[in-house]
Amino acid sequence: MALDLSKVKEREALPSRREPHWQRIRPGCFLGYRPSVREGAGTWIARAYDEDQRGYRLKALGDFGELPGRDRFAAAKKEAEAFVDLVESGGQTEEKVETVEDACRRYAKANPEADGRFKRHVYSDSIAKLKLAKVRRNHLKDWRQRLAEKPALVSRRKKGDRVIRPRAPSSINRDMAMLRAALNKILAPGAPDTEAAWQEALKPIRNADRQRTLYLDRNQRRALLANVAAEAEPFVRALCLLPLRPGAVASLTVADFDKRTSELSIGKDKSGKPRRILIPRAAAKLFAGQAKDKLPAAPLMMQANGKAWNKETWKKPIADAVIKAKLPDGATAYTLRHSTITDLVNGGLPLLTVAQISDTSAEMIERHYGHLSRHAAAEALAGLAL
Repeated sequence: MALDLSKVKEREALPSRREPHWQRIRPGCFLGYRPSVREGAGTWIARAYDEDQRGYRLKALGDFGELPGRDRFAAAKKEAEAFVDLVESGGQTEEKVETVEDACRRYAKANPEADGRFKRHVYSDSIAKLKLAKVRRNHLKDWRQRLAEKPALVSRRKKGDRVIRPRAPSSINRDMAMLRAALNKILAPGAPDTEAAWQEALKPIRNADRQRTLYLDRNQRRALLANVAAEAEPFVRALCLLPLRPGAVASLTVADFDKRTSELSIGKDKSGKPRRILIPRAAAKLFAGQAKDKLPAAPLMMQANGKAWNKETWKKPIADAVIKAKLPDGATAYTLRHSTITDLVNGGLPLLTVAQISDTSAEMIERHYGHLSRHAAAEALAGLAL
């Protein structure tokens, strides 16, 4: 009996092995599935026959873990067929942009953050298959409503109940901004107050950004570090020492840290503009230890499995440490960023300097934003040592 990888139960019953379980999609096109040895989503592999090379070529497609199990086969099949088309055409293929999904995938190639949001909110939605020529305001208005009604997942723990909350207006704005940017690359704005004015359905919610008021003082941050898992302690300590976004710290590589000058290059952050800052002695010592015996391209702050930290892997150890240390509910990785910025401001550092070193988008001070001394910033940062 032929294997059917589209059936979730059939996939889950497959034994774990090095060689993928293959399903023939069409002549010369195969889709493989390798179950995870541990708990978690298995990985997908595409196999295409190359006439020129007289052999098969493989491509790892990932686990599509952000999609429901029932949708992963379809997503993997689509990417496998695209890979086969590329191989059969000699490595060259004409990109077709016909649907909303096509526009999003093109935009996501240069924007990894957008790709994640599209996987969560667009590709699995009915709007993905909508032809660009037929996009109307009501379509995007309906999609926006579905987005707003979708609960936000607070906890992804395998054990216990899933913790959810209503989606925040600021989150809705960020998700809409990505789709609006992708469509802007392809579609011209429609005439105002008409159904062709698709852009009007994606206007941001005003005053959506909430002020982060939860603050952890130095003693509370020390307690957090004392209770966090050893694997995550260096990553969390970095967040306590520098006013950076968790994603920016997670994206750092060994090559981004210059041990000789104690300078840190931050390339991946919200503004998209790279910057270079001097860091305090405590942070430099931490990073020097993390960089030891690693290749330049390796993650500076690394998990035990060798991979960089991400939003889904740093949540649990921090949440567990918050409970153990009896810290206020709601304390997260972003709370540490807010706390360090608060310390800088309370310490008398000019707001413009804080904005520069932390990459803060503050419209009230943006028109006054200018070049400031990195040495002055380093002196202020030195006061953040725990």
